[in-house]
Amino acid sequence: MSEVMTPDAAKAIIGASPFLGQLVTMLRAQDTYGSWDGKSDAEVLMPYIVDKAARKLIPIIDDPDPDVLWRVELFYNAAGLAIERKTGIIAAPMIKINHEGFGRATLVVGRLIAYSKYHRDIHRFGFDSLQALAEGGDRIVDEAAALIGRFPDVANFG
Repeated sequence: MSEVMTPDAAKAIIGASPFLGQLVTMLRAQDTYGSWDGKSDAEVLMPYIVDKAARKLIPIIDDPDPDVLWRVELFYNAAGLAIERKTGIIAAPMIKINHEGFGRATLVVGRLIAYSKYHRDIHRFGFDSLQALAEGGDRIVDEAAALIGRFPDVANFG
């Protein structure tokens, strides 16, 4: 963990973020052999923390690692589930990343694109801190929920 944070502070950040709670649940569901059972939620989230020092060690041009693509997929799946919990409407992620690490992630709700982000250099995907991860995920959830609120007929087409 590159940031100095007490376990209680990490617990408070995770507990205050609906997105992080969902992300931890999804990550733990992937642990079919129980190898993370002894780890705290903050430790399970550490692969998402890529601060500036760690980012400098990653080459600027590189192909995305399967583990990074998996983390990106889980990140947007967690955002979709957090949106569903907040709005009651299913938000489905669609992610298309090419072999060079460029592409787009969207969250689709009905016929509405509730969130869209273009990624480049996906092999460097991460956040500077646990707090930044929480804020980034919660911002996606809040923006998507606000858009669903503005266009409920498009979001509830079915």
